[in-house]
Amino acid sequence: MIKKRKKNPYTTVYASGQRICMSAHKARRVIDQIRGRSYEETLMILELMPYRTCYPIFKLVYSAATNASHNMEFNEARLIISKAEVNEGTTVKKLKPRARGRSFLIKKPTCHITIVLKDISLYEEYR
Repeated sequence: MIKKRKKNPYTTVYASGQRICMSAHKARRVIDQIRGRSYEETLMILELMPYRTCYPIFKLVYSAATNASHNMEFNEARLIISKAEVNEGTTVKKLKPRARGRSFLIKKPTCHITIVLKDISLYEEYR
């Protein structure tokens, strides 16, 4: 007799970072490299990439894995990045004083990053 187990609906864990001071275009360049990879492989990739955007993304991935191990008691070796998205945030505008009493506008873009981790060990039990 084959027993059917109910699938656990709580197999994903996420972490999001709001108003990170970087361009969304530059963050997407790094996010596209890590989407769909395992957690441990992602950490190695982010440590070795030469971009400034890697550090905040590294912190978010690490935070999502900590949420998974602490709140849901998942094994960090069995996590994969199922979804990673970057959205544009607000633009911080500053005025820079120039000659003859004029001022120029300085625009500093921000972005919102969301990392979703999925536990693959729950899917391997049902095969």
